[in-house]
Amino acid sequence: MLKWYRDFNELIMFQHSVFSLPFIFIAMIVSADGWFGWRLLLLGVLAAVSARNFAMLVNRYLDRDIDILNPRTKTRPSVDGRFSPTHMRILILLNALIFVATAWVINDLAFALSFPILLILGGYSWFKRFSEMAHLVLGLSLGLAPIAGAVAVEGAIPMWSVMLAVGVMFWVAGFDLLYSLQDIEFDREQGLFSIPSRYGSACTMFLARIFHAVAVLFWAFFTATAGLGFFAWLAVVVAAGMLAYEHRIVGRDFSKIDRAFFTVNGYLGFIYLFLIVADRMAA
Repeated sequence: MLKWYRDFNELIMFQHSVFSLPFIFIAMIVSADGWFGWRLLLLGVLAAVSARNFAMLVNRYLDRDIDILNPRTKTRPSVDGRFSPTHMRILILLNALIFVATAWVINDLAFALSFPILLILGGYSWFKRFSEMAHLVLGLSLGLAPIAGAVAVEGAIPMWSVMLAVGVMFWVAGFDLLYSLQDIEFDREQGLFSIPSRYGSACTMFLARIFHAVAVLFWAFFTATAGLGFFAWLAVVVAAGMLAYEHRIVGRDFSKIDRAFFTVNGYLGFIYLFLIVADRMAA
């Protein structure tokens, strides 16, 4: 059982949840103007985890033919036989059902939105086979997190949650551009539509900087629209500084992309969450 769990964790890369979970809780805290209760905390975590599992499983399932050819991904559990296609289809269906059922328990709007959300979450793997917009589709997938958090608490989509979501979308799309630099030659060989493979590393770095500048701008819009205070504005400034540091790391040495991807972006979400909590406590 322990081996199965380790293999499953490697398959879905649960550690990547650090990118979306903090922004779900940021939206829930802002919606509730503080603590939103244990019930919504448990339901929010269950919805977020099942949605992310669904997205990762679909991605791994559809990418088997590509991953088996890439030296960086050919040992993934979806490729090396640890999870058969049948097992993956069962897990995809199970996580989709858990997500929809959890949304139904939360409220009517969450339930209604659960179906189009699943379509978006599953769309990333298709997009990268025919469009460079796949980076933004991935960003949109994670950008839905704060909207979902606001819907869970309010049963509505406030404008500030859209601003926060757009910021998350461009943040994720930006660091996905940087992460994709690792596969630039492989993507070219396979005819995949990543921006690095189509336009080169210099253009990719430039676009990633633009995307992250847009992310910071929309996080500022979010702070203003939600009427938040000093610590929320500090979160925007700190996020901008961390993203600038990320670009400095990658710009000097592409071999440090993993450090930038996991460390900087992982900490960014939790620091942002901590400062929003501080802001609401100080209000």
